[in-house]
Amino acid sequence: MSTDRFARTADRVAARQDSRAARLAEQVRDFVGPRGDERALDVGTGAGALAFALAPLVREVVGLDPVPELLELARARKLANTEFVEGDGSALPFSDGAFDLTGTHRVLHHVAQPDRVVAELARVTRRGGRVLVVDQLAPDDPAAAVVLHEFETARDPSHTRLLTDAELKELFAVNALSLDRERREEEQRDLSAYLDLAGCEGDRRARAETLAATDSRVLGASAGWYLLSRA
Repeated sequence: MSTDRFARTADRVAARQDSRAARLAEQVRDFVGPRGDERALDVGTGAGALAFALAPLVREVVGLDPVPELLELARARKLANTEFVEGDGSALPFSDGAFDLTGTHRVLHHVAQPDRVVAELARVTRRGGRVLVVDQLAPDDPAAAVVLHEFETARDPSHTRLLTDAELKELFAVNALSLDRERREEEQRDLSAYLDLAGCEGDRRARAETLAATDSRVLGASAGWYLLSRA
């Protein structure tokens, strides 16, 4: 993952997170339904979005991210049962089975090896524990996926590649993660605000605007929510 964009836009990321915190907390509670005694891990925590959604629902949460600027903002919001550490989601500094519940929220499309992140999530989740994966999905139509990839890459240099629903489910199966529950979340984005969030300026902004004007479908985002059990 390229961390430069997130370092530059950390305050914007945190402000957007704060504006959506109540909704995310409700979504996580309803979708995951934690028991209350879990030790949880949020990989790619950023300014702590998923960690803070989980915190009132579990015993403790560790949030991990490679961007110090985002972690500083997370620590400023810290709750009593949260801890934030710097690290790489593809090489987690935790022992096998160290957590009852692990998760990642809209992170996989930013990393070069999403398969390694999923494998690490599975590794550090105890047998019988659960894994939450939320990420924007690539369209099943290859032509639409190419256009969306071009738009997202122009908008955000940290973007790597969106995976399809089928590709994600293949990663889950390879890592002995069985699907308990899934849902889709659809969103229509405001172009200017979406570009501002990524600090998209100059030639990249002009290119993204041209692509959006040519095919407005790029502003429609589909996110997959997956709750999995570790065999």
